[in-house]
Amino acid sequence: MARLTINLTDERHQALKEAATRRGKSIGALIEESLEFYGIKSSRSAARLVAQARARSGMGEDEAMALAVAETREERGEQR
Repeated sequence: MARLTINLTDERHQALKEAATRRGKSIGALIEESLEFYGIKSSRSAARLVAQARARSGMGEDEAMALAVAETREERGEQR
């Protein structure tokens, strides 16, 4: 497992320690949980999710890409 060093203000560090204690978790477990909540995933994990979604949709890669581009443009208010 990788280790990470981050800089936090003393106040933020204390708040993190208190939150972990209240939840009965380690600081590391609390951070892992937060990252999961925000959808932070590795490229490999994200690629697996995309492959699963594509398989369930029955779309080919080109069709899925065309739909994604069209939906993105629609969301941005762009013309096709």
